Amino acid sequence: MRTDQGARLVERPVFILSAVRSGSTLLRCILNTHTQIYAPHELHLPSTKVEVPTWYAELALRTAGLVGEELDFLLWDRILHRLLEASKKSLIVEKTPLNSLSWRRLSECWPQARNIFLLRNPAHIMKSALQAGPDPESEVVPIVLKMIDGVEEARRELPGITVRYEDLIAEPVETTKAVCAYLEVGWEPSMLEYGRADHGPFQPGIGDFGTAIRSGRLQPRPERSTTEPVPDYLEDRCARWGYGRSSSSATEIQDAG
Repeated sequence: MRTDQGARLVERPVFILSAVRSGSTLLRCILNTHTQIYAPHELHLPSTKVEVPTWYAELALRTAGLVGEELDFLLWDRILHRLLEASKKSLIVEKTPLNSLSWRRLSECWPQARNIFLLRNPAHIMKSALQAGPDPESEVVPIVLKMIDGVEEARRELPGITVRYEDLIAEPVETTKAVCAYLEVGWEPSMLEYGRADHGPFQPGIGDFGTAIRSGRLQPRPERSTTEPVPDYLEDRCARWGYGRSSSSATEIQDAG
């Protein structure tokens, strides 16, 4: 369905498209520290819907040309606009990992959106996701695989910049400079000192809430073992993203979600 782009209050939002446990909270905090970029907690826009409970309300809206998903799109746009206006900044970034399953709807709402594809070694994503909570493996594995595949599909069909979690940690200056260049804003050294800014609450359901992300600083950890076996169902996905069977980043910080 075609949408009236003249109705968008926020014409070019930025979406971080990633699976869970890929470092999106870390990246959003770094970006949110920038003087021109507002990157709030996860907003879960695709799960926010407009309900029209009566036939006459539906008739009225349809007569006005407001039908289908356009009502949802108008609501999403208004949410982003209100948050951006309140922030007094010029650019808004949204990072909900579930967007990797709904990127087509977001792209339909905002055809001019900019996208940051955040990759991490799929084997590390899966291990971290399995360790993160009480959900059984039978529930965690399918949804994580769908997110990884969703990110890859979006990378094939949408414009954007690809950022690797491992590069963000090992080379934060070079990596964030590339992101800033893509977003057409100047790079600011203070971005890497994200603990000095207020990033809102760190709590379950809207982002990573672990002690590492709360520390407000990059925390290198020893390299993970390169001898751990990679599940068969991840081999192709690792190869597709350029991670060999035993590949691992040289340094690593928080398992940010």
